[in-house]
Amino acid sequence: MIGIIDYGSGNIQAIKNIYNRLNIPAEILSTPESLESAERLLLPGVGAFDATMNQLISSGLKDKLDELVLERKRKILGICVGMQILAQSSEEGHTPGLGWLAGRVKRFNVANFTQKPYLPHMGWNTVEIQRAHPIFDGIDHDMGFYFVHSYFFDAQNVDDILSLTHYGTEFASGVASGNVFGFQFHPEKSHSNGVRLLENFAKI
Repeated sequence: MIGIIDYGSGNIQAIKNIYNRLNIPAEILSTPESLESAERLLLPGVGAFDATMNQLISSGLKDKLDELVLERKRKILGICVGMQILAQSSEEGHTPGLGWLAGRVKRFNVANFTQKPYLPHMGWNTVEIQRAHPIFDGIDHDMGFYFVHSYFFDAQNVDDILSLTHYGTEFASGVASGNVFGFQFHPEKSHSNGVRLLENFAKI
């Protein structure tokens, strides 16, 4: 069962609807105890880094997630800000991130852009695969994925980068290390590519 973590942030119902259509068991979970039943976890996020982290902490879920992900190696996928909080810190605020992957979240430098509006990076963009991984099986690389963000994950370890995307500069649009995955784009807004990626996550 896929556990979609509800801590007050993210497009959780849209993700659940996709899994329902795929006939893949998925439940929206909001308590530390309920996370035990999930074989895989999905961590959505919309909004600011600090607000997202503070919601996760105040919900009581952070400590349980640390246990499940770091000690028991439960697979987890972070989406958008849910990916960004996998990092150690962010220029957007002062609250530490989960720190599961080495890196810092940075704001795009608008000096790199030549055409307004500079931010947010919003709309469809392609991803350049950096290493083969089954989570990308069946993806239409010409179609790409749908993005909405002004900050990006600056990965410290090159080996953690699954995919790169260009928007003024190259940034990590996908990261993975062991059982931890993160994508800056929104699979739930990315049509058939997003559906396929969520399906792949349920199988790896």
